[in-house]
Amino acid sequence: MGLCFRKSITIAPGVRVNLSKSGPSLSFGKSGIRETISATGKSTTTVGIPGTGVYYKKSYDLKKLGKGKEDKAAKGGKGKNAAAAGTAAPSATDQQKLAELEANKAKVAEYEAYVNAIKSVHKATDGYIDWVALNKDEIPTNIVKGSEEYKEFETLKTFSERVIAGDVDSYLEIINVIKPYDDLLDYGSSFEVGTDRKDVLEVEFHVKSEEVVPNMEISLKANGTLSEKEMSKTNYYALMQDYICSTMIRVARDSFALLPVDKVYVHAVDDVLNTATGYNNEVTLVSVEFGRAQLQSLNMEMIDPSDAISGFKNNMKFAKTTGFKAVERILPE
Repeated sequence: MGLCFRKSITIAPGVRVNLSKSGPSLSFGKSGIRETISATGKSTTTVGIPGTGVYYKKSYDLKKLGKGKEDKAAKGGKGKNAAAAGTAAPSATDQQKLAELEANKAKVAEYEAYVNAIKSVHKATDGYIDWVALNKDEIPTNIVKGSEEYKEFETLKTFSERVIAGDVDSYLEIINVIKPYDDLLDYGSSFEVGTDRKDVLEVEFHVKSEEVVPNMEISLKANGTLSEKEMSKTNYYALMQDYICSTMIRVARDSFALLPVDKVYVHAVDDVLNTATGYNNEVTLVSVEFGRAQLQSLNMEMIDPSDAISGFKNNMKFAKTTGFKAVERILPE
């Protein structure tokens, strides 16, 4: 493995100078969005959703952009006036327009990162717990006594015998302690868990689509201004399907990582308007039976979540132009 050299020096809140073999660079911004300018004139904007591992990155060559402005100015003037136009500092109006352009680019990047994030929930998962190994007396060599990892190890160890014995009460207790689905609450979802068998877990996932799935599309016009328009029904329903299926896969992955069950049943529910009464009714949109071996065989980085669900036993009625219809739940046999 080659050696790498990198050092960051903070010169102001949110502003760092980065030193590396390729030369110095300047980065600034806050959590979720940063701008980096290298010594070669390359500017890179990175926007991500913290905690998801999903991000959007776009680069620009500032030297080329600057040269393009100089050439344009030179063509528009004559003699000394042209030279002056090419080297003149940008006016306050130009600076304001550039700031607005960068702000608009950041908004579009943030929107695209969010859309990618809700379609990629399945790509991350909690670490696998080996309850048999945990039940042994020895402490792992990589855990230091008194550390947070040690405290977590001690907490899990107290459940190990009961989990190995298939005590379903211990399953629900450990879920309450570990809270494996809490990081998905950022998307507005909620979860209910239950079981009366040591080999099975049932999870109800409340979609809350109105809070999670955007119904507007944001893009950048050729002149640098923002375009915000209502998302087509086809695109909205497709995004909603990917979000639901991606989250269901993630729930199953986290469940298998936490507990020694063979099957996880995940039911996605949402509030749907009943046109006969004028009130919303909670209905099941998708119900899936996940098997451990089949789920673990998938390449999570490459799958399409909606396509992947079709490979499992499932109930899902979905049309591109009308979305979901209520279905019956698949229940453990």
